[in-house]
Amino acid sequence: MAMKDKIKNMMQISRGKTKRAAGEAMGDDKLTADGRADVQAGNIKQAGEKVKDAFREP
Repeated sequence: MAMKDKIKNMMQISRGKTKRAAGEAMGDDKLTADGRADVQAGNIKQAGEKVKDAFREP
């Protein structure tokens, strides 16, 4: 299940980067902010997955 969560988080980061780039290209501040929020949320979730992996038994 951890790999599935990591993939979901990476997809959220990718979507956020795409939104941010599109917002910057179109001059849409809301879309840019939404993209930044998605990237940050994905990064936080990825960090949580790394912490869980560190405490898992090998």
